Amino acid sequence: MRNDVPVVEANPDAVLQFAGVGVRRGTKALLTDIDWTVEEDERWAVLGPNGAGKTTLLQIAAARMHPSTGEAWVLGEQLGAVDVFELRPRIGLASAALADRIPMNERVLDVVVSAGYSVIGRWREAYGRADVRRAAALLARVGAAELGERTFGTLSQGERARVQVARALMTDPELLLLDEPAAGMDLGGREDLLRRLATFADDPDAPASVLVTHHVEELPPGITHVLLLREARIVAAGLAADVLTAGPLSETFGLALDVERRAGRWYARAV
Repeated sequence: MRNDVPVVEANPDAVLQFAGVGVRRGTKALLTDIDWTVEEDERWAVLGPNGAGKTTLLQIAAARMHPSTGEAWVLGEQLGAVDVFELRPRIGLASAALADRIPMNERVLDVVVSAGYSVIGRWREAYGRADVRRAAALLARVGAAELGERTFGTLSQGERARVQVARALMTDPELLLLDEPAAGMDLGGREDLLRRLATFADDPDAPASVLVTHHVEELPPGITHVLLLREARIVAAGLAADVLTAGPLSETFGLALDVERRAGRWYARAV
């Protein structure tokens, strides 16, 4: 146990629990003193400007990075005291960093199905017909059914994002992490994906989820909680209706903003 933070007991109902979490690289703080809890029935969004620490936060939640200070529990397991290679298959992750590691000549269906072994790039793993059928069904669920036989390198950025979401769902994860899933999509593609993500959020059997974005317009209906980050620190965290207001959002982005909600969607513009 580190000596720079108090001993904190894990919350057995929490999917994620961060206590005093910090990350430093040299003299730069990527995260500072983060206290955050995500429970099973919650759908979180993390918003903030570039460099705020959003992706670093998600990397810890995905058990792909350890905090420099503080304590982090993921699915009830404390990072630093668990084999992360056993933990990671329980987490569905879609991120640009992960997409960059996928071989460009990999068949899309194999990109999805290989998540069953928590590997990138299909090698000698044996997959059954049920795995292949599930991968195809998930591609259809995210609006990418026709992409199965294409290679990953031939896809547009928006198509790659859809394939990643299907891959993230392949193992029926206990935690779903989506890092800017709508990045690079045109308006039609974004709206279609958000509509599909909203159905996941409304499903009571869906896993707890965390979605990272720069834009409130990219939040699907069904988001229950929001965390705002600026300069590696939390500005506000809590119920979406309490956090997505002019004051916290203006502080987060350093700009006076007007915020409104229509038909379950959020919109922000400069005053």
